[in-house]
Amino acid sequence: MAPDPWLSIYDDTYHLAQEIAEKIHERERYLRNGQNPARITVTIRSFMKKLNERISQLRDSLLRSVSTRQITQLEGDRRQHLLDELWTKERQFQMSLSSGEAEPDLIRSSLMSGGASGTPNYNPWVMEEPEETRHLSNRELKQQQQQMISEQDAGLDALANILARQKQMGYDIGNELDEQNEIIDDLTNLVESTDSKVRHRTRQVKLVDKKTGTCGLWVLIILLLIAIVVVAVWPTK
Repeated sequence: MAPDPWLSIYDDTYHLAQEIAEKIHERERYLRNGQNPARITVTIRSFMKKLNERISQLRDSLLRSVSTRQITQLEGDRRQHLLDELWTKERQFQMSLSSGEAEPDLIRSSLMSGGASGTPNYNPWVMEEPEETRHLSNRELKQQQQQMISEQDAGLDALANILARQKQMGYDIGNELDEQNEIIDDLTNLVESTDSKVRHRTRQVKLVDKKTGTCGLWVLIILLLIAIVVVAVWPTK
């Protein structure tokens, strides 16, 4: 059987998400060490764009499969759960990139290394600006920050919707399991009833067979007695 294309794309997307997580950890290590994370940030954003495209592809493919009944509703719910997990990871990655929690660590690292560096005109309070924001004006930087905040809010709203949908999925799965248990109970009762009838019919057949054997024996005995009487009374010449 050929592999399911949706599951193959999901596996590739899942591995891509793992690679992004490793890159983000590497970026955080750069920040802690006072290194410029601009290059790895560009790589992460490139991976994030590819991740978003694949998630959209999976979502559209799943919608078509469910609407055309190529898969069962239960399998559709299972795949939707996997897709929700990927989407949640994507939002977490975006929040990690837009978060400025690592910047104080970068400043402290710069201060601690500044005294021993001996670099002329070195100012530990001046941080090297990332390449992606270097050519932006203050107004553009503010708009970018507001956009990040809006994306975070949208991510939280979407996460709440995902949790609500997963809760409903749990209810649906529970109801379906209850229906399956009722079907199994009905089948069990039917099997027990059939087995009881079979045992009853088997006992009846054995009884009839036993009676038939006994009657046959008596018939043979009577015929033998008649033969003996006939020979005894038959006149001899």
